[in-house]
Amino acid sequence: MLTAELASQVKRIQVHTGRQVADVLAGAYHSVFKGRGMEFEEVRPYVPGDDVRSIDWNVTARFGEPFVKRYVEERELTVLLLVDISGSQEFGSGERSKREAAALLSALIAFSAIHNQDKVGVLLFRDGAEDYIPPRKGQRHALRVVREILAAGRDPSSSWTNRFQLPLELVKSFFRLKRKTGSSGGGRRASDIGRALEFCRRVLTRKAVIFLVSDFLDDGYLPILRNANRRHDVVCVRMVDQRESELAPAGLITLEDAETGQVRVLDTSSASVRQQLTRDADVRRESLTKAMRGSGIDVIEIDAAGTVIDPLLAFFRMRERRLKR
Repeated sequence: MLTAELASQVKRIQVHTGRQVADVLAGAYHSVFKGRGMEFEEVRPYVPGDDVRSIDWNVTARFGEPFVKRYVEERELTVLLLVDISGSQEFGSGERSKREAAALLSALIAFSAIHNQDKVGVLLFRDGAEDYIPPRKGQRHALRVVREILAAGRDPSSSWTNRFQLPLELVKSFFRLKRKTGSSGGGRRASDIGRALEFCRRVLTRKAVIFLVSDFLDDGYLPILRNANRRHDVVCVRMVDQRESELAPAGLITLEDAETGQVRVLDTSSASVRQQLTRDADVRRESLTKAMRGSGIDVIEIDAAGTVIDPLLAFFRMRERRLKR
């Protein structure tokens, strides 16, 4: 059953995204993600202006007057939202967490797909597949997808009062930590992108558009990601938060890895420490983007505290320009 808070969130997202989808995104989505080709529909009498190359000569000979073949775009696509719900997605230094921003982004994509009569589904994952909703059509189904993303992985017992929860992957150079993918402490489970993609390989029997939404605090998944992109159209959406790379000078703070529960103390009053953190985050970001784009995989970056629609619209426009070349 939906809690009042969750129902309110879903309603706000529906109203917010519905207006934006109708105004801007649906048309951009349609122009970027085409169907599987043209499908024959019927023959009809020739009218002046029709392309003579479309004349059906067999039917024309049979009836003694020209007929043309009519084709329609085989529009229907399958869109799968592959959404990371591991602990690091709960982080947010602004008004919303990365997971809440991911839900808003997913709603924009889901309603764009539904508006264009495409099917949409979702796979929620941590160290493996957590919850899978197969792709279907319809607005009620799209709302269910958004609701499941918002509701997934909530831990009402977690406390934010005495620790600053931040993925330690971003500051591991200070602590010489080595995180094993999928292993965690305190019963927590770190994200495993590779296993989630393997699940997709098993359940998707035909080509799909996959939006992989994560902060990508994982290693070893790139070969599997490249293989997935050969069969499907994979778009990686990287969720970020400014405080993951830029810490304020607040003195000694306790950092807790949101995925593994590992804890370290960091002196943020040190300018060199803060600068090193920023450099490490920049290097990780640039190397990740370079590796993905070098494999022909598009990357969208979403700041959880900022706008969601602008980066998505910029991506659609970029793809549209690329298709016209």
